[in-house]
Amino acid sequence: MNYGYARCSTNETKQDINRQVRELKAAGAEEIFVEYEHGDSKIKQQQALMFEAAKQGDTIIVLEVPRLARSTQQLCEIIDIVSSKRLRLIIVGSITMDCREGKADPMTEAFLQMAGVFSQLELAMIRARVRSGMANAKAKGKVIGRPQVTAQDIPQNFMRHYPSYKAKQLNISEFARVCDMSRTTIYKYLSLLEN
Repeated sequence: MNYGYARCSTNETKQDINRQVRELKAAGAEEIFVEYEHGDSKIKQQQALMFEAAKQGDTIIVLEVPRLARSTQQLCEIIDIVSSKRLRLIIVGSITMDCREGKADPMTEAFLQMAGVFSQLELAMIRARVRSGMANAKAKGKVIGRPQVTAQDIPQNFMRHYPSYKAKQLNISEFARVCDMSRTTIYKYLSLLEN
């Protein structure tokens, strides 16, 4: 069986994972596990399910090392799983580590570990640039983070149905549904109006 693994660091509304899925299918993946989790997260449920499902002789296909792990330690753990379960790991267009007949070639394993080092370095550099950019923006007087919401910012849709809620014609769930908002957002707007 050929398993594919696609990962993005944010949920599907913010980052498109379809490119990875298409390319994994083109590379021969028959079943694809899709994950929305940061690369250095210790728990990747879909990845764990994929390795649990994989049997001796199966193949794991990933587009690039950072999709698999952003930590050298995690990548070494994955190498151990691939080796112990006698799997083949294909990083498309880059590295193939074949343990189906036993241990991997030492040079391949070392090369994969080095790719993990660069993946971890890349993540550290991205985070450093983000921190630097935020510090620069603060120094220029910009407000960092979500903008503060005031009562004047409450949408008209909410205000139109607010009297019905106050008259107890709508409960919170109904109020959220007619406004097409989450209950959390409704509570936030209510606290702005009623405090």
